[in-house]
Amino acid sequence: MRSNFTQLYLHCVWATWDRLPLIRPEIQKLVYASIIQECEQLKCTVIAIGGIEDHVHLLTGFPSTVSVAEVIKQIKGSSSHFINHEVKPSEFFKWQGSYAGFTVSHDAIDNVANYIRNQATHHHQKSTIPTWELVTNK
Repeated sequence: MRSNFTQLYLHCVWATWDRLPLIRPEIQKLVYASIIQECEQLKCTVIAIGGIEDHVHLLTGFPSTVSVAEVIKQIKGSSSHFINHEVKPSEFFKWQGSYAGFTVSHDAIDNVANYIRNQATHHHQKSTIPTWELVTNK
């Protein structure tokens, strides 16, 4: 083998401060677009993004040159800055400090992506996967 080959997939979840419903419908697409843009800067491939008013799920392929912690830090930081300075500068917005991260096998990508894309339905029907919704309050 002459060059490195990796297939690294990450499902990450993080929430708004105190699980407040801060990702209202009128800003949701802008929040997601900001997250996608930062992923592209990090050379990550967004496979799926979704969530509800108080948290976000992201499934991404990521390079071996960046750590999981750095991916999350950069995405949360840049999206928070964007929301606070461009989208809603006169309103409170903050992510909680913690996050959850799960590695995903190549064979599970479609199932995880479908779960993420259908977050509103899963929460409405109470058909969530508890482990994937586990994000602490601070």
